[in-house]
Amino acid sequence: MKIATFFAGAGGLDRGFEQAEFDIVWANEYDRAIWETYRHNFPNTKLDTRSIVEVEPEDIPKCDGMLGGPPCQSWSEAGMLRGIDDHRGQLFFEYIRLLEAKRPLFFLAENVSGIVFNRHSEAFNRILQTFCEIGYNVSYHLLNANDYGVPQDRERVIIVGYLAQYGKHFEPPPPMPFKPTLKDAIWDLRNSAVPALDKNRRNPKTKFSNHEYFIGGFSSIFMSRNRVRPWSRPSFTIQAGGRHAPLHPQAPEMVSVGKDVRKFVEGAEYRRLSVRECARIQTFPDDHKFIYDYVADGYKMIGNAVPVDFAKALALQIQKDVSLFKKGKRNEIVVGSVVVGDRKKRKRYSTKHSSSVTQQTNA
Repeated sequence: MKIATFFAGAGGLDRGFEQAEFDIVWANEYDRAIWETYRHNFPNTKLDTRSIVEVEPEDIPKCDGMLGGPPCQSWSEAGMLRGIDDHRGQLFFEYIRLLEAKRPLFFLAENVSGIVFNRHSEAFNRILQTFCEIGYNVSYHLLNANDYGVPQDRERVIIVGYLAQYGKHFEPPPPMPFKPTLKDAIWDLRNSAVPALDKNRRNPKTKFSNHEYFIGGFSSIFMSRNRVRPWSRPSFTIQAGGRHAPLHPQAPEMVSVGKDVRKFVEGAEYRRLSVRECARIQTFPDDHKFIYDYVADGYKMIGNAVPVDFAKALALQIQKDVSLFKKGKRNEIVVGSVVVGDRKKRKRYSTKHSSSVTQQTNA
């Protein structure tokens, strides 16, 4: 099955779907710092480097599915929580514009847990309603990637839609019994990391691709809580920045010395996780190379990505569902409904759309 992907980033979603034997035929990514990395790792995929607002339906090849994680900063707990009032939050509707025109069998959108906060409920319900109005049965689930083979606690909202005429809602695969840890992911890398060069430039003397770590001081926010997880546990969430990368598990947990104040254990060695260690924790394969001049760009690419093994688990479930759909029903618009997580609470929306589809549908 052919896939078009938006906000592709370094290709976490794309790699997971590729491992599930989907064909990534077209990708869109506007951040020029990512282009070389994406092209290196997906040489057979056409990369469109324009903003999504400039992309027209006819620019996108025929596809069976659309993937995308519209920028999450607008909804993030770590951000300003502006949601749909931020121009990045509004990019969701650009994604919907192209989805409506192409009408693939399915779509998947990923975002941070903050998108389901009460303060965003009106905007989020509006997004869900629009998905239904253009003809998709939609479900959304708050999932932890650690339940799907990822050595990291990382909760994300996964929104999946199937064309409503097939009468199916996506249900995520059951959690896997094995919960990988930091030791499972990065133990073999523990003695080979090197610091970044001055001004946190890439260090060309790494023995292992991208195995350098961010250097510099730690902010009062960073020092407000423990940033070390032991080898026996999954990592903290990998962030989209080097300065706030989790600390390596070789060090003991930080010590509390007051309200929201921690310190390092005297005599212990503390360093941030390297770029490659973060990539391992995000389950990128070692041959997935990240190309940058400054290590901050490497951390950003990796921290913004969907973990590869998490994406693959979702892709395999979608593949199983879509394989049962009968062909020849794509041009009929049927109003969809929403399933809210595991509560099976359905919302059905009316639509202003006619039952016909424009000629550009999946052209």
